[in-house]
Amino acid sequence: MYRRIIFLLFLATFTGTMGQLLQDKQQFTKQDTLRGSITLERAWWDVSYYNLNVKVQPDKKFLAGYNIIRYKVLEEYDVIQIDLQEPMKITGISQDGEQLNYSKIGPAHFINLKKKQVPGEYNELYVQYDGNPREAVNAPWDGGFSWKKDSNGKHFAATSCQGLGASVWWPNKDHMYDEVDSMRIAIDVPKDLVAVANGRLREEYEYEYGGYKLYDWFVSNPINNYGVNINIGDYVHFGEKYEGEKGVLDMDYYVLRANLEKAKEHFKDAPKMMKAFEHWFGPYPFYEDSFKLVEVPYLGMEHQSSVTYGNQYKKGYLGRDLSGTGWGLKFDFIIIHEAGHEWFANNITYKDIADMWVHEGFTNYSESLFLEYYYGKEAGADYVIGLRKAIKNDRPIIGKYDVNYEGSGDMYFKGSNMLHTIRQIINDDEKWRAILRGLNKEFYHQTVTTKQIEDYISKESGVDLSKVFDQYLRTTKIPVLEYKVDNGVLKYRYTNVIDSFNMPITIYLNDKKHTLQPSTEWNTDKIEGRPKVRIDRNYYIESRLLE
Repeated sequence: MYRRIIFLLFLATFTGTMGQLLQDKQQFTKQDTLRGSITLERAWWDVSYYNLNVKVQPDKKFLAGYNIIRYKVLEEYDVIQIDLQEPMKITGISQDGEQLNYSKIGPAHFINLKKKQVPGEYNELYVQYDGNPREAVNAPWDGGFSWKKDSNGKHFAATSCQGLGASVWWPNKDHMYDEVDSMRIAIDVPKDLVAVANGRLREEYEYEYGGYKLYDWFVSNPINNYGVNINIGDYVHFGEKYEGEKGVLDMDYYVLRANLEKAKEHFKDAPKMMKAFEHWFGPYPFYEDSFKLVEVPYLGMEHQSSVTYGNQYKKGYLGRDLSGTGWGLKFDFIIIHEAGHEWFANNITYKDIADMWVHEGFTNYSESLFLEYYYGKEAGADYVIGLRKAIKNDRPIIGKYDVNYEGSGDMYFKGSNMLHTIRQIINDDEKWRAILRGLNKEFYHQTVTTKQIEDYISKESGVDLSKVFDQYLRTTKIPVLEYKVDNGVLKYRYTNVIDSFNMPITIYLNDKKHTLQPSTEWNTDKIEGRPKVRIDRNYYIESRLLE
């Protein structure tokens, strides 16, 4: 009992911390709308390329740099919205050498263009900026810039900004619907440090004067804004070649000098992850940009091709098993979970943060699939079912659209249990695997809505799952199966459900498998005797035996 109490207290702490990002909010401001909607000043242009150049001065916690934003004109218009959050400041904006004026509402800067914007043409905007970026209080949930020192007294810094927005440290089109096609990330840091970013390192250059060194990184695939990161430290590098579904994949690891030998042993979970997830989800989506694990001074984050790691070289979640089953200690939570986001978050990306469950529900479920791949189907089921005790059902998983507002933190554990339930409904493991792989192929490098994901799964499964999605994503109600056995008749129905909810479910009469199709009305099946009724645990429902 004592161990269970401690475990439940830990889960409360975990979900409470997670809730710092996923807070309830009832009223929204003009700034919420400007941040979360596709405004007129965003809609008329498509971002094509970012050339981001930034000098980082860790002693001062100061950044200075510029971003050259290349874009395609979709419609003629003369005002463009670029976002940058205070206390960072834009110090100059120009196009074709001409300085431009702008107005601002909070982070949203509305720039008045002089050049005629012709549909189909490509133009560039030069945005210069500097300042002391917001410092992360509890990264990655309350993000920004994390400034720390390592055990040797060297600077150790990194960015994290999901939800908060990439504009917390660099100027960009800060909305998820429009991913840049490719980008350069050039970072100047003190020469005794190493700067790691997304994609591949193209050049290292030490300046003759000034004590700084340039690290030039290039991302050749589309990337979402919050997936862009920079990490600075006294890093050492090691790596390996992985023979994957699309050929040879470079897997690179950047860790603090003092942790090199520890990392060489601990990061063996990375190729294991790659093998399991390519099986379930299809080829790693960013072969051209490599895969990296980068040590950071916070827990970790799913930055594309530059997954950040801070789990203290422990199995589980900081040495703990979130499921309480023991299976969670078979892997490093951060390596498996954050790398799983390469498929669900970085390959398939939500257009609006209200649909954040597409990232977190599938990726939380990926942890159980990792276990299933190596330890069997029951191990994976044990794990995902064990997570149910942390579900709060405080508010719906889907948030509010167009105001940068995510849904409940239940998107993790309830989202994964919804997917596990849907797998039971489909009742065909090979078809289920084909659907997971098909999602990553159909929506390869795309931004999506919940409806697209729902429709795809229903279509490919051959089952109308719309009511199931509505029940679990859009309400806080968990279906209750009421049943009773009387004179050779099994009577059953659903309560606590939406109208027309009729999800099929498997039960066992003694040990004999039996499939029911309950609705909100009483249904009856003839049975023999008075068998012991057991509900298949793999369905996320509650049950009630009526006398």
